[in-house]
Amino acid sequence: MTQLPLAFEIVSLVVLVVILAADLILAFKRPHVPSFKEATLWVVFYVVLALVFAVLMLVFGDGEHAGQFLAGWLTEYSLSIDNLFVFVIIMARFNVPRKYQQEALMVGIIIALVLRGIFILIGAQLIESLSWIFYLFGAFLLYTAFKQAFGKHDEGDGENAFVRLLRTRVNIAPDFDGAKVRTTFDGKRMFTPMLIVFLALGSTDLLFALDSIPAIFGITESPFIVFTANVFALMGLRQLYFLLGGLLEKLVYLHYGIAFILAFIGVKLVFHALHDNQLPFLNGGEPITWVPDIDTWTSLAVIVLSMTVATVASLLRMRHDAKSPTPHP
Repeated sequence: MTQLPLAFEIVSLVVLVVILAADLILAFKRPHVPSFKEATLWVVFYVVLALVFAVLMLVFGDGEHAGQFLAGWLTEYSLSIDNLFVFVIIMARFNVPRKYQQEALMVGIIIALVLRGIFILIGAQLIESLSWIFYLFGAFLLYTAFKQAFGKHDEGDGENAFVRLLRTRVNIAPDFDGAKVRTTFDGKRMFTPMLIVFLALGSTDLLFALDSIPAIFGITESPFIVFTANVFALMGLRQLYFLLGGLLEKLVYLHYGIAFILAFIGVKLVFHALHDNQLPFLNGGEPITWVPDIDTWTSLAVIVLSMTVATVASLLRMRHDAKSPTPHP
């Protein structure tokens, strides 16, 4: 696989920052609840933008770069959809006015991107220094896949330990003041609940990154591809939140599709580690060369197929439930 030109990477990051800044400005200058049509157009725009970026990676790099980005982007996008369930709970928990939910989501996503960027740099350094870390990543993803498929999906009340700690340290006003984080209440300058919402969204997404970052490192070891895939996956998440709305809770088999993707990448990581690493207690300290090293395009096919099957099965279940007669009490 050839190296991507440094100029392409720099220009790409600058353009993505400009798009994010423009999106943030639009969200704050025009607070509103997007219509179904508006949300759909924005989701389509970001999907097309990601596909155009994949084509540019093919032009400036090669097919392997483009394939890794597509597989990574789809993986992050699939796992980010799972975040939306928690976002809905957070919005309800803090009674965020619908009009200002766009701003809350946008700031929360930017906080998440900054934290993920730090996490990606740490992960890349670990992989470079400790190649056996793939064993840990793989085992963690297999454990997470099991919990995703068979564990209880109790998301709590939308507050994590960080948010609860913040409540004990910071004076919070009882009501929102638009999208402001500071307001005057009873003659005192205080933070508004919007600060808690921003940090709840950002820190909660970071917890989801504990699954998604190891997963995408199972597809590519390029920090640039890992970060850009995360950016593209999160950029359209705000509009997807409004587009899907109440449909999320009806996609009853979605978590099985996500679990299968995590399990597949977990197995891929373990196979990769066995193939490339020498362990004294395995195969006499020699790499196990007969273990398959799953290629990028196979990963891409598995990811697409998993989410397609999970979504179609959920829609068929919805259709069946709609036709079933409601039992009389």
